[in-house]
Amino acid sequence: MKRSHLFFFAMAAISPLCLRAQDKPSMPATPPADPITQSERGLYSFIVGSVVSAAQKMPEENYSFKPTPEVRSFGQLVGHVADANYMFCSMASGQANPMKNVEKTKTSKADLIAALKDAVGYCNQTYGGMTDAKGSEMVKFFNFNLSKLTLLSLNTAHTDEHYGNMVTYLRLKGIVPPTSENPPAQPPK
Repeated sequence: MKRSHLFFFAMAAISPLCLRAQDKPSMPATPPADPITQSERGLYSFIVGSVVSAAQKMPEENYSFKPTPEVRSFGQLVGHVADANYMFCSMASGQANPMKNVEKTKTSKADLIAALKDAVGYCNQTYGGMTDAKGSEMVKFFNFNLSKLTLLSLNTAHTDEHYGNMVTYLRLKGIVPPTSENPPAQPPK
């Protein structure tokens, strides 16, 4: 086969790929301000949106459900996530924890969802005041010296962990978790 024919066939084969590549959004020419903080905030927003959606999907009569006697009920998980969000975000912001013991003091679905949304709002304020420079400041977390952004990452990881628990509880009750819906549920605004 002549080289010109080979070249023609090669170009014909890759041209759809080139056209498809043009459809993809390009990366911004300059990175966003505080890219580490913004990346963490995006991950946090996704998982807490999933947790809030899971809390909303579970019927109130199942808020006392425990798969086994020694674990938290679904409602206690919601309260625990709210408590942890307040703890991690207050430490990262350098403020006193404004809310404690949601897990022990709230039992109704409405009260727990309201407390969870308030905790998310509090963390969103913490993210709003955070920069990569502020996030690199060190704070004491139990026996560890950690950066403020590491605390926020721990909060995201902790929330991920308990979303996984919630998924199991939902599945055991025959409910499709938010992240398994088609299309997946979007975080609440």
